[in-house]
Amino acid sequence: MISAAIQQFLKEHPEARVLDLSLTYHWYDEIEAGRKKEEYRELKQFYFKRLYLDWHLNLEQGCYKGCDEFAFNPKECVLCKKFVAFPYDYVIFHRGRFSPTTMLVQCDGIRIGYGREDWGAERGKPYFVIQLGDKVL
Repeated sequence: MISAAIQQFLKEHPEARVLDLSLTYHWYDEIEAGRKKEEYRELKQFYFKRLYLDWHLNLEQGCYKGCDEFAFNPKECVLCKKFVAFPYDYVIFHRGRFSPTTMLVQCDGIRIGYGREDWGAERGKPYFVIQLGDKVL
């Protein structure tokens, strides 16, 4: 469920590319307060398919050797320079999985890298790093 204000915004901006994600209450509140400027997602095929611009094309070209479900080495992805993220404009965050509480935040880019421990990342573990801009709604 998305708030009426966000629905109206998206209706007025039909060209907007929007990523839709759920957060725990704690991280939602931190982003809403402006204290957390990145969101992290594990390097799993589910997110590669959502966040990587040319997932199928590059898999066929062999850019991500071993990135199938059975042999996936996330540390190689940090070193790979062929990752090109889908150019999302905004992220809709839900406070909890089925909550009607939502916010719309600018997406300033997505990269593969390491996150901050104080923002929920594990030390030495690579993630998709979703860089957040200003809160829109």
